[in-house]
Formats: sequence, C-alpha cells, structure tokens
Amino acid sequence: MSVREEQETVSGYLPHRQIMIVLTGVAAGMLLAALDQSIVGTALPRIVSELGGLDKLSWVVTAYLLTSTAATPLWGKISDLYGRRVIFQAAIGIFLVGSALAGLSQNIGQLITFRAIQGLGGGGLMALAFSIIGDVIPPRERGRYQGYFGAVFGTSSVAGPLLGGFFTDGPGWRWIFWINLPVGVISLIVTSVALKIPVVRRPHKIDYLGASIIVAGVSCLLLYLDWAGSEFGWLAPGSLALIAGFVALAALFVLVELRAAEPIIPMRLFRNGIYSVGNAYTFLAGLAMFGGLIFLPVYLQAVQGMSPTMSGLALLPAVFGIFSTAMTSGQLMSRTGRYKIYPIIGAIVLIVALALLSTIRVGTPYWQVAIYAYLFGAGLGFTMQTIVTAVQNAVDRADMGTATSSTTFFRMMGAAIGTAIMGSVLTTRLTHYLAVEFGGRAPAGGVDYNNVQAIQQLPPPVKEHVLVAFTSAIDDVFLVSIPFVAFALVVGFFLKEIPLASRGDEPVAMGG
Repeated sequence: MSVREEQETVSGYLPHRQIMIVLTGVAAGMLLAALDQSIVGTALPRIVSELGGLDKLSWVVTAYLLTSTAATPLWGKISDLYGRRVIFQAAIGIFLVGSALAGLSQNIGQLITFRAIQGLGGGGLMALAFSIIGDVIPPRERGRYQGYFGAVFGTSSVAGPLLGGFFTDGPGWRWIFWINLPVGVISLIVTSVALKIPVVRRPHKIDYLGASIIVAGVSCLLLYLDWAGSEFGWLAPGSLALIAGFVALAALFVLVELRAAEPIIPMRLFRNGIYSVGNAYTFLAGLAMFGGLIFLPVYLQAVQGMSPTMSGLALLPAVFGIFSTAMTSGQLMSRTGRYKIYPIIGAIVLIVALALLSTIRVGTPYWQVAIYAYLFGAGLGFTMQTIVTAVQNAVDRADMGTATSSTTFFRMMGAAIGTAIMGSVLTTRLTHYLAVEFGGRAPAGGVDYNNVQAIQQLPPPVKEHVLVAFTSAIDDVFLVSIPFVAFALVVGFFLKEIPLASRGDEPVAMGG
C-alpha cells in the first residue's frame, strides 16, 4: 500500500481500489434485501398451492415487512456502538438462517415465522450497507459510486421476477430462498477480507425500552394497514384500536428517547435541518415510488398479458433510467459538491412520469409505456442516494449508522403506508369501474380479479370490459401518487445545502 493510501485509510476513508472491493461485498448484501420482495411475489401462488393457507397469504409478505421495518433503527444504533463490519455480518447471518429455514418450510405457519426471521436480518442489510459506504467514502466522492447502488436496485427489480419465475417453474419455489445462501456467503467473505475500518470504543448502554416501544408501535401501524382494508374495515373498532395504539406508542417513544442515555433515534438529530427535511422527503417519496414499482408490473401482466418473466424484462427501461440518472447526478455531485438540485429535479420528473402513466390504456403500445417507465426510473435515480448522502454529510461520524438507518426506516415506512393506500385505491376503483362497465351487474362466473391468469382466460366480450376497468383503476393509482411527490417537491426546496466533505475534512468519530 502506498503512503497516500495508508494516510487515507488512517483517516477512516479507503482508497479507490479497496473501495471497489468493499462495494462488491456491500452490494451483495444490498442485493439480498432488494431482491427478496420481488422474487418472492412471483412464487406466492405456487407456494400457496403447495402449502395451503390462502387466507394467510398476505402474511408471507407482511411478516418480513413488519420485522425488517421495526428492526432497522436498532441495527443502525448497535452498529454505532459495536462497529459496522461485525454487525453487518450478523445481519447477513440472520438473513441467511431465515432464508434456509424458509426453504425448508412444511406449512404456511412455518414459512411466515421464518420470513419474520429473514426480516430481522433484512432490516439491517440496506441501512448498514449505506452506513458502511458513509464510513469508507467521503461525501464529496460518494456520488462517483452512486450508479452502482442504482444498478443494485434496478437489477433486483428485473432479476426478481425472472428468477422467481425460473425457480418456480424449474427446480421449485424453495430455491428462491436458497439462492440467498451463496450470495450471502460471498458478501461475508469480501467484508471479512476487505472491510478494515478502525473502531472507536466508548461507554454505552442499549436503550431496550425505546427498542421495545418502536417495535410495538411499528407493529400496530403495519397490522392496521394489512388488516384494515382486507379483513376488518378501516374504521372498525379493532382497526381504530391499532391506529390509536400506534399514535400512543409513537408519543411515548419520543418521551423515552428524550430521556434515554443512548437513544435508538436521538431526538437532537431532528434539530438538524438537513436530517429532518431529508427524512420527510424520503418518507413522502417512499409513499409514491412503490405505486410505480408494484402496479406497473400488474398492468403489464393483467392488461398486456405478459408473463412474470416478460414483465420483468419489460421494466428494463425503468432500470436504465435509474442507473443513468444516478450515475450522472453522482458524478456531478462529486465535481461540484452540491446536491440540493437533484431531489428537486427527481420529484419533477416523477410527477411528469406518473401523470403520463395515468394515461395508459388497454391498447397503449409497449414503446410508449417504456418511455414512461424510463422517466419514472430517471426520477428515482435522481433521488434515491442523494438524500442519504446529504444526511450523512450533515451529521457527526459517531451518528452515521443511526442517521443512515433512520433514513432507511422512514423510506420503508413510507413504502409500507403507500403500498397499503395504493392497494386500497386499486381495489376500490376497480369495483367502481367494473360496475360502470357492466351497468351495475357483476359479470357471470364469479371471476377472481386478483388472479391475473383468470382474467386472461375470460371470454372476449367480458375480458374487454374487465381490462378497461382494470386499466382505469391502475390509472387512478398513479394519479393518487402525484400529490405525495408534489409535497416532496415542496419539502425539497427547504433542504439546506452545505459543501460535501472531502478526505481529511472530518475527524473520525467512529468507524465500523
């Protein structure tokens, strides 16, 4: 190692050659988390056919989402206390244990339990990956590597349906979980060999009370979102009790964190304008972004008649949009040290993309949908990593893990709430448009409109009306997403801009 590289490593940051090695291991961990949801969704119909438990189908997804969201802030805080590498490897290990057990499930109850274990590890993978990036790359140079992060997300959105369809139709759905094992092992090996960061030890105390409260509060909210629309109704007594529990626990969490010696989410961070505005933007963007990521494939499969594999390939323009704008904005951030303009541009592009997507019809040619998908991906590419870099640049190195995991936490909360809202909009508007298409009379045959294959097999006259209703409902989903992005755009103008730090600009407070 040269004298310059030794000096860079001592400062807490790594030279480019070692950064690229570390990125391989970190990206593998990120890929595990990003790939999980898209690959599992494709296989769910086959899983239910083999294991039974159709009434518990949503819990295969909800169990993972619940534990991963609740655990995210905990991973960040623990990594600040004990070091980033060993905690990141622990998260990978828990995720791999859950994956192996999920592949061995003999009934739906076991699968739900093991998915919850997966979620415990998955909650740390994304947040800790970004925290490690913050440890080894100075903010001014972070943009150079931004395209790699966009490529991970883009690859997962395409590879998920492709791999899910391949394994489900080939060796069996259990391999959608077992494929995580070699990827995880690669990440463990690379981070063990290449991730060498000094750890600054200090007296600490884990905030177990705050951790318990945040887990309970997030559980109440996610259970409300999962149950209210499908089982009990949004205003049913049980649903209202859950949302009241969430509000009470959220208030209690704030009071506890104000008094805790080592809070899970230090309330003092919210006095930092970049931290608070950045998390508000991330939450609002998360509300809207999953409308396109989830319901655009639904349109391609249900209306255009594509298979899961083909719909994954059809989303390549969105992936290219994410990669191209993430790479471009990252390079410009590294050159200029400025970042505020990119979340603003990203929100504007997203609004245009969602407005265009709300105009798609049954007969819209694919090339037109591909252009809209590219714009949607381009909007995401401008925003996904920019906010994380801004927040990391604005906090002390000792708070790097906590601040990064908080940003991930608020994005996941926005995604969970947004997914529930958009799902409710789709269901409600589909019922309305079906009534319009069939003159208030349900079509004969009792068709399950949640079953894409059943829709494709309808007789032509009925199918045409159903597809028109389905497309109109999806259009409304995209329209409902626009106000959230517009609000994020307004918030983006309040994001303060401070110069991105370069090597040697910051003292090392804590490594990982």
